[in-house]
Amino acid sequence: MKFRKLGNTGLIVSEVALGTMQFGGKMNMGNLDQDATTRMVKFALDKGVNFIDTADVYSLGESETLVGNALQGVRKEIVLATKVRLPMSDNLNHSGATRVNILREVEDSLRRLQTDYLDLYQIHGWDSNTPLEETLRTLDDIVRQGKVRYIGLSNYMSWQAATAVMLQQNLGLEKFVTAQMYYSLVGRGLEYEFQSFAEYHNIGILVWSALAGGFLSGKYTRANPTPAGTRFAEAGAFVPFDKDLGYRVVDTLKEIAARHHVSPARVALSWTLARPAVSSVIVAARKLEQLEDNIAAVDLQLAPEDIRQLDAASDPGVPYPKWMVLQLDVAEDPRSKALYPERYADGGAWKDLRDGRWSG
Repeated sequence: MKFRKLGNTGLIVSEVALGTMQFGGKMNMGNLDQDATTRMVKFALDKGVNFIDTADVYSLGESETLVGNALQGVRKEIVLATKVRLPMSDNLNHSGATRVNILREVEDSLRRLQTDYLDLYQIHGWDSNTPLEETLRTLDDIVRQGKVRYIGLSNYMSWQAATAVMLQQNLGLEKFVTAQMYYSLVGRGLEYEFQSFAEYHNIGILVWSALAGGFLSGKYTRANPTPAGTRFAEAGAFVPFDKDLGYRVVDTLKEIAARHHVSPARVALSWTLARPAVSSVIVAARKLEQLEDNIAAVDLQLAPEDIRQLDAASDPGVPYPKWMVLQLDVAEDPRSKALYPERYADGGAWKDLRDGRWSG
C-alpha cells in the first residue's frame, strides 16, 4: 500500500479507501451482511488499507452498524470517516446540515460505529435551507468537544466550498480539510473549477465512484450496455455521462490494460490517483477479488503516453470561463512563459488549449 496526507493535515491515509455503501440491505447496492462485511473489512486492512469511509444514510445506519462491529479491536488502527446531511426518516428535522440534526446524528454515528471519536466528519451536500454559519459553528463545536478530529465537505459547487472556507477563516472556525467528490474518466467536471480551488486551499479530494458506478470496469459494451446483476445496472446508472464518450474511454482502457497485463478498472483507478489534489480514492466492492484488484491500482505506474491517451479519449473540452482564465493568466502571460518554459516547448499543453482541447 502507498500513503498520502489527508489534505493539509498530518494525518496519513492509504491511497485507496474502503467505501461502505454496499454494506447493509436497505439501499440495494450490495446487500452484504455482517459476515461479508467483516471479511471485506479484514481483507482491506490486511492489504494495508487504513482508511474507511461510510455515512449515516447508507442503509439508514445499517452500514455504520456493520462497520462498527467489524472494527472491534482495531478501531484505533484506522482512519474512520462518516457523513451527515441526508434524510434519516420522514421527520423533517432528521435531515439537513442544521445544528439539531448534526448534534443528533454525530451521537448516533458514534454509537453505531462503537467509537468515541470520528477521524473525519463530512457534510454530505450543500443545505440551502440552513444558514451556512449555523452549520460551520456546529462543526467547530463538535471538533472542540473531541467528538470529531477533522471536518470535510462533499458534493459542493466551487462557490459554495469557497464561501464556506472563507467564512471559517473569517470567524476563526475549524476549516474543511477534505472534499469528497465524484471524479472519473467519464466525469471530469471537477477539473473546471473545483480542482483548482482544492489545490489553492490545500484541501484533499476524496474521490467517489472513480469507476463511474462500475462502467469503467470494462464489462459493459455497446452490445451489452447493462449486464444483468451488475452494480451499474442495479444502481440505475446513478452517475450521468455521455455513453459514446464512455465506450470510447472503455476501449482505450482495454488497450492500455492489455499493455500492462492488468484490468481496465485498475488503469482507471491509477489515472485518478495521478490527478492533482487527490488524497485518496474510495473503492467499494461486493466481492473480495474485485476489492483486491482495485487496491492493486496503487502499484500500477502508467507511462506518460498512457496518460496522454486516456486524457485524449476522455477530453471534455474546456468550458468558459476556464479557457479565458487559462488563456489570459497562462498562455498569454510572459511571466508564465519565463516561469514554466516546459509548458510551451513544441507547442506544449497550451497548444492543446488553443486548439480547443483540454490536456490538464
